[in-house]
Amino acid sequence: MERSLIDSIAAAIPGDGSGSRIVRGVGDDAAVVRSGGGLCVTSVDAMVEDVHFRLSGERSSSPREVGWRAVAGALSDLAAMGARAGEAYIALGVSAAVGEQRSLELVHGALEVAAETGTVLAGGDVVTAPVLTVCVTVVGWADVEAELVGRDGARAGDLVGVTGRLGGRPPRPVPRLREGRALARAGASAMIDISDGLAVDARHVGERSGVSLEISLGQLPLDTGAPGWKQDAAGREEGIPDAEWAASAGEDYELCFTAPAAARARVEEALREAGGAQPTWIGRVSDGPPGARLLDEHGGERRLEGYEHSW
Repeated sequence: MERSLIDSIAAAIPGDGSGSRIVRGVGDDAAVVRSGGGLCVTSVDAMVEDVHFRLSGERSSSPREVGWRAVAGALSDLAAMGARAGEAYIALGVSAAVGEQRSLELVHGALEVAAETGTVLAGGDVVTAPVLTVCVTVVGWADVEAELVGRDGARAGDLVGVTGRLGGRPPRPVPRLREGRALARAGASAMIDISDGLAVDARHVGERSGVSLEISLGQLPLDTGAPGWKQDAAGREEGIPDAEWAASAGEDYELCFTAPAAARARVEEALREAGGAQPTWIGRVSDGPPGARLLDEHGGERRLEGYEHSW
């Protein structure tokens, strides 16, 4: 339902922004708007208690972890565009059960990831809410459009790669800002951050680019710290192959990207020089139906879905 609503909202927005200040609007990880002599890259992310995180019970998060993850997740959108991080703004909906002290702990977590990434926490808002709600707006910058990468540039023959490892769902993910800029400079043709699971995020790239991303599940870099529990959509425990879990778990906040085969060595060198997470090449782009195909060791297609918050 979440994805369906997003698609309906996108369809309701008139025009494509061409001829205005808008360079990129709905459909990418962040919007890009002309600002003075440069480009302003903006993304908004929201997290709601008992939907995106729990503060008590099994697999709960501390307020500090929630603050870190909220800002890191929003910054990951800037990383997927190849933008430089700039400012962050946080709107907090605070319940009586959470109170002032735990809200301050959340802000300290946000400040920690902001400091680590060179982001300035520049303001926000506080309101009363039934449950803890965290809405983060991040602003990044680029000098020219050529510095940025969207989801729509993948072409047949490109290679598909990912940074880091998948399936671990770290409580304190590190947004791949250095990697995003390095990939953009090295010639990445399309890019997206892996927030809803590789299975669905790779599909977004294929659909926006009008191509098919053919991904080998056996090539996925698996996080050895991935949780031992795996759940189906109803929250029931189930045993699924590790690679399928890694492709569908979500909240990795790594980058999935495409690049021309001729740029492979350049991409690897750029990431080494940036001191970032090294790439794993997991597939290739073809002229098939727009989307993504996840293939097992026998070449059979596995129909996997990513993580979608429901209501």
